[in-house]
Amino acid sequence: MFKKKKGLVLSLTMASTLLLAAGCSDSTGGSGGSGGSGGDKDLPAVGATIYKFDDNFMSYVRRAMEDSAKGNVNLMLNDSQNDQSKQIEQVDTLIAKGAKSLAINLVDPKAATTVIDKAKAKNLPVVFFNKEPDAQVMESYDKAWYVGTTSSESGVLQGQLIAKAWEENKEKWDKNKDGKIQYVLLKGEPGHPDAEARTKFSVDTIKEKGIEVEELAMDTAMWDATKATEKMDAWLAKYNEEIEFVIANNDGMALGAISALEKAGYLSGDKFMPVVGVDAIPEALEMIENDKLVGTVLNDARNQGKAAVDLAANAAKGKDVLEGTEWKLDDTKAVRVPYVEVTKANIQVGKDAYK
Repeated sequence: MFKKKKGLVLSLTMASTLLLAAGCSDSTGGSGGSGGSGGDKDLPAVGATIYKFDDNFMSYVRRAMEDSAKGNVNLMLNDSQNDQSKQIEQVDTLIAKGAKSLAINLVDPKAATTVIDKAKAKNLPVVFFNKEPDAQVMESYDKAWYVGTTSSESGVLQGQLIAKAWEENKEKWDKNKDGKIQYVLLKGEPGHPDAEARTKFSVDTIKEKGIEVEELAMDTAMWDATKATEKMDAWLAKYNEEIEFVIANNDGMALGAISALEKAGYLSGDKFMPVVGVDAIPEALEMIENDKLVGTVLNDARNQGKAAVDLAANAAKGKDVLEGTEWKLDDTKAVRVPYVEVTKANIQVGKDAYK
């Protein structure tokens, strides 16, 4: 009799555990989603996706979105795990679960048309952020907006930073004394507007400053630190002392390059190689303070995340998207958050962005 009772208690306990687990499952129904923002289930729902949660920069955008959503909207946020088909499924699920607006960080900007078609069918507003769709796609729907940056600006500022640092340190950094910068470039995702613009405008700006350049190597590391380390390892094995500058489209790849350089004996003592990035994530700011990164360009994660939620929240409530906000739209229906050059001299600007 005792054994039967004990078995019944265990069965009931297991059943209760399963029920609790079911109650804690992802509220969006999307794979890898973080669910709603706390106890905000009675607030208007904003369905959101981020192309992948473990991207260095987007992790800070995500944090800003979650902070801005508190007490304002029920943010149903999904990790699309860098899979466009998964993201489209998540959009379908978010719409089915009653989202009043969408905030979408596309995996592939070319998928914007599909998202807009789904939003249009339900008359839902959609705010794209960080990865900008084509202008024609944005024009095709009057309830579509964008939050991000002017891609070329980050490249121009990075180029200015490189040119200034080179002129100040040319005697030490110009190893072969030919007056040119022999560089390698770590590129982000091919076709991504930011990757293409940063690659072009950083180098073009250096040239405009009257400095000759020579590209030793350029390849994509897909914004990823580990991939960047692998690329840099290979370039060091091939070129080693011929490399005079490392240009990275983002800080994640810059950090990956620094890891490779440290393994090769650089960035300690007199053996130095200049590296620059873009984003001004906290890890990069630390490297600037430790004289392992020459500089970066602040890509304001906090304000991008806040603006995306502000617009999507107003849209979900049937208000003008700018109502009660500090943001302004340009003629492409976009909120453009400005970039800022960050070096050791003004590093507090970068730190303030994460307060």
